[in-house]
Amino acid sequence: MARVALVTGGTRGIGAAISKALKAAGYKVAASYAGNDAAAEKFKSETGIPVYKWDVSSFDACADGVKKVEADLGPIDVLVNNAGITKDGAFHKMTLEQWNAVINTNLGSLFNMTRPVIEGMRARKFGRIINISSINGQKGQFGQVNYSAAKAGDIGFTKALALENAKAGVTVNAICPGYINTEMVQAVPKEVLEKSILPLIPVNRLGEPEEIARAVVFLAADEASGITGSTMTINGGQYMV
Repeated sequence: MARVALVTGGTRGIGAAISKALKAAGYKVAASYAGNDAAAEKFKSETGIPVYKWDVSSFDACADGVKKVEADLGPIDVLVNNAGITKDGAFHKMTLEQWNAVINTNLGSLFNMTRPVIEGMRARKFGRIINISSINGQKGQFGQVNYSAAKAGDIGFTKALALENAKAGVTVNAICPGYINTEMVQAVPKEVLEKSILPLIPVNRLGEPEEIARAVVFLAADEASGITGSTMTINGGQYMV
C-alpha cells in the first residue's frame, strides 16, 4: 500500500515541486495551502493531487486538517513542513505583528502540524518528518531577524525531535535551501540578481525547486531510516556548514 505524504504550502513553488515528486515516487500526496485558491485549483487540476486549505499558524486548524487528510487518504506517514512567509524589515523598525506572523507561521507551524501526527507515527513504528528551513536560518540575513530566528528554530526543533523519536522508527530531518528559482526570486530585478546575488553563489546559478524535491524524496524513503537529526544544505555552495 502506498504511503501517505502531506506537504504544507504544497501547491506553489518549492512545495508544489515536492508534492509532484512524491506523487511520482508512488506516494499518496495531499497538499495544504493558506490563501491562493486560484493557484491551488490550478495545481489540483494539473496534478490530480488533492488540496486542503488551512492556516498552519493555528493549532486547531492543523488538527482539523490532518483529520480530513487521514479520513480521505489514510494515516500520514510523511510530513513535509514547507509552508512559510516573509515580512521583512530592519529589526529596529519591525512591528510585533511582523514578528508574530513569521514566528507563528514558520516555526509555530512545526508544532501545530507535527503534534497531531507524531503519536500515530510512533505507534506504527514509521514516520518521516522533513522540515524546510533556509540558508538564512544558518547564516542570518539583514532585514530578516524574524525569518532567520524562525528558520534557525526549525533546525533546533529537528534535532531535538529526532533524538526523541529515533527508537520509534520516526526520522526528523531539515533541508536548508539557498536562492531557489521560484516566483519570489523571479520578482527580484534582473540587475540585482546578476550583480548582487549570483556572484555570491559558487555554482553561478539559482537552485531549482526540483532539486529540493529530490532531496525530500530521498529523505522520505524507507531506505533512509539511518538519517535523522540531519540538516541538508542545498545552496550552490553559497554557505558551507
